[in-house]
Parts: sequence; C-alpha cells; structure tokens
Amino acid sequence: MMAPMDIAEFQRLIRDRYYATDAARGPEGTFLWLTEEFGELARALARRQRGDGDQANLEEEFADVLAWLATMANITGVELAKAIDDKYLTDGGPEGRK
Repeated sequence: MMAPMDIAEFQRLIRDRYYATDAARGPEGTFLWLTEEFGELARALARRQRGDGDQANLEEEFADVLAWLATMANITGVELAKAIDDKYLTDGGPEGRK
C-alpha cells in the first residue's frame, strides 16, 4: 500500500489522469456521473444497514464519490484543499452545525 495522499495530491492525480475527458464532458455531464456515484454509495450503505453489506464495495464507492468530486472541482477551477482550509480552518471555521 502506498503512503496516504493529501487532498491536493489526490486532486492532482485525478486531474492528471482524466482532465481532458472530464473537461470535454463539462460540469453538467460530470455532475450526473457524481450523482450516480452517490446513488451507488447509498445502495452500499443500505446493504450495510441491512447486514448484508460488503466493506470492500463500501470503500470503493466512497473512493468513487471522492474522485468524481475532485473531477467537478478540477473542471470548475476549485482547489479542494484551499476551499476546505478557507471554510473549516481559517478563523476557527464556521459557526454552528454543518
């Protein structure tokens, strides 16, 4: 197993591998893929709650959602690490609940 990546490294990995295809698809088409991955994650979570889930599949679906989120950020010019820092770490983070 490789050493864990930070968020910026992961976003660069996704950009380096998929940017040309992702940018050609555009934000609207990419968002549809992201929502499909959320659906697959929801199904994996439901199976887990029923007691017949597969941990490996659950982990795979979380990874897919994160990859498609990184894709959306890449094609819309958002650096996830900076956005997270600005929202949750700068000046003590947001007030209240998320």
